[in-house]
Amino acid sequence: MSELIDPIEKKRVRWRSRRGLLELDLVLTRFLAERYDQLTPDEFAAYVRILDLPDTEFLELVNGKVETDDVTLAPIVAMLRSV
Repeated sequence: MSELIDPIEKKRVRWRSRRGLLELDLVLTRFLAERYDQLTPDEFAAYVRILDLPDTEFLELVNGKVETDDVTLAPIVAMLRSV
């Protein structure tokens, strides 16, 4: 399925995955290594959306301190929490 995602866009998003918080950067580094290349187009779109969050909100979501009400983000949040 990942072949349906533009390879140039995948590289851009991989670059955008670099964050300012070390804790978040560690999670995202593992996620990129283990799961990123297998994302479906819908999961990829959700990941792009979640990258728009400020670092502190993103980290709280990944650490399970807050939950998302957005059902389209729930699968990607679960993936991030599992790495």
